[in-house]
Amino acid sequence: MNTTMLMTATLVFYFLLLMWLSRRSGRQKGNDAFFRGGRQSPWWMVGFGMIGASISGVSFISVPGWVSTTGMTYLQMCAGFFFGYLAVAFLLLPLYYRLRLTSIYTYLGNRFGRCSHRTGALFFLLSKLTGAAARLYVVCLVLQQFLLPHTIGTGADGLYFGLTSAGILLLIWLYTRRSGIFTIVRTDALQTACLLLMVIIMTVIAAGRLELDAGGMVRTIAGSPLSRVFEWDTGSPQNFWRQFVSGIFVVIVMTGLDQDMMQKNLTCRSLREAQKNMCAYGACFLPVNLLLLALGILLYTLCSQSGMPQPAGGDTLLPSLVAGGELGTLVIIPFTLGIVTAAFSSADSALTALTTSCCVDLLNVEQRGLTPERQATIRQRVHIAMTAGFLICILLFRLANDTNVINAIYVMASYTYGPLLGLYAFGLLTHRGIRDKWVPAVAITSPVVCALLDHFAPLWWNYTFGYELLMLNGLLTFAGLAVLSKKRK
Repeated sequence: MNTTMLMTATLVFYFLLLMWLSRRSGRQKGNDAFFRGGRQSPWWMVGFGMIGASISGVSFISVPGWVSTTGMTYLQMCAGFFFGYLAVAFLLLPLYYRLRLTSIYTYLGNRFGRCSHRTGALFFLLSKLTGAAARLYVVCLVLQQFLLPHTIGTGADGLYFGLTSAGILLLIWLYTRRSGIFTIVRTDALQTACLLLMVIIMTVIAAGRLELDAGGMVRTIAGSPLSRVFEWDTGSPQNFWRQFVSGIFVVIVMTGLDQDMMQKNLTCRSLREAQKNMCAYGACFLPVNLLLLALGILLYTLCSQSGMPQPAGGDTLLPSLVAGGELGTLVIIPFTLGIVTAAFSSADSALTALTTSCCVDLLNVEQRGLTPERQATIRQRVHIAMTAGFLICILLFRLANDTNVINAIYVMASYTYGPLLGLYAFGLLTHRGIRDKWVPAVAITSPVVCALLDHFAPLWWNYTFGYELLMLNGLLTFAGLAVLSKKRK
């Protein structure tokens, strides 16, 4: 059986398994199941499933390749992630549960007004569409490379890439269209289990090709020049404190202020269970990424020993070794399951969260006195529209053709999540009201100013911004809101 047939058979089997699980959970219908999961999800299932949603296909492919340029310094950021998860668990989740929110951006409407509510929702839609599309873009590119290799470099390359992307999105739409978050909590748990198992299997395969036992594998990783974890040079974007503090704020905005991640937490039975889920999930994030980086070191060591030239981009490392046969034929199965489970677990929850936010925040379907049937019709149409939006963003991202997508995701987050950080910080840390109609202008101006500073800072001050641009963006938004503030009545 050749590579294409083996990958196709794996995909068909996995999709049938997902559809079976979706059908079993699809007995729960209606907005309560789609938006809130009946608020009966087991905390451990939510937390375990969130690992797969956070890792995504980008991490599966990009993080191992990242070690060639930044070593294992990404772990500095992951260490900051943990403290960010604690902040989400004990500062934001109590607020969301006290207000019994379906969409977390309803808080902005209650605190400031309708313009703030819609501004927060629109920035989330922009953030999630671009971020999730970037993640899925890499997976679609890899699947095309293996399933339709004859199309690469031809005039019809773009057409076949579009068909591959549309096919994947159609599969995701099929198993999420009925019960939304109720189904996703369960399918994500399955997908996380598959993803972690596949990463372990591929690490073992890579060690086997290098003829290393467990001790030899540890010594090879520790002795590699790519195993550098800490960077203390204050001028480097990988400086420890810049990475660590940025990691805290990245989690606060990309988890705590993200409808996608919070919607799953809000399906738990109680605040206490949601907090246990968030703390357990945060504790797992560093060792999982350590495993991915260790896999990257083993793969680069294999490249060096076999005389292979290093791939031009980090995203091509793992696919190149699999396609070249350096890891053997059977590695196709864990490789395929790994990227597909990671891609599906990230994209399916993003699609559901986008549908929820659009219906609740922008269309206000549950507050307009519509019949349940009419609400369901609107929700289904929005779900289809968001799927189409995903496809458009993926195709646009292909035009950009960034060589390191995970870095691009964090850079985009610095611009799109910064206004959300400023809005929530002003709402939680002050007791003042604001002139609501001017909030969109502030939220747009802050990222523009950050983009200008990011461009001119190396010229003016010989300083290159890293992910701390997110904090600056939030600070500028906070300052703008302070200028517009007034005493609350």
